[in-house]
This record gives sequence, structure tokens and C-alpha cells, in this order.
Amino acid sequence: MKNWVNNNKLMLIGIPFGAIAGFAYWHFVGCSEGCTITSQWHLSTMYGALMGGLGFSIFDKKSKTKEDGNI
Repeated sequence: MKNWVNNNKLMLIGIPFGAIAGFAYWHFVGCSEGCTITSQWHLSTMYGALMGGLGFSIFDKKSKTKEDGNI
């Protein structure tokens, strides 16, 4: 478990940032009806958490080579 957390630090940092950004987007910009994601706070927050995790994980500098067996 500890190894997984160390390997995914950036993703785990990005999830709360994305969730906060998604909630803020719903609160300040979101529409009241007709919008699938931004009309409900919990959907906007979950989508933001997903995008934050994916967005932060892009900056992971681990090299994935055939020798390491990480392909």
C-alpha cells in the first residue's frame, strides 16, 4: 500500500484540488437545469476530482522502460 501511495503522489494531490475546483465551478458558474455535469454539485465535484487526478498525473516523471518491467 505504501509503495502505491508513493508511486501515485501527484494523482492523490490532484484529486482534492480538482474536487475543490469542480465545486467552485458549480457554485459560481454552473447552470440550474439542462447541464448534465454542472447542474448538480456532487457530479461537478466528482468530475473535477477525476480531471484533477488525471491532470496532475501527467507531470509524473517516471520513465517506463522495458528493462524496468513497467510497460
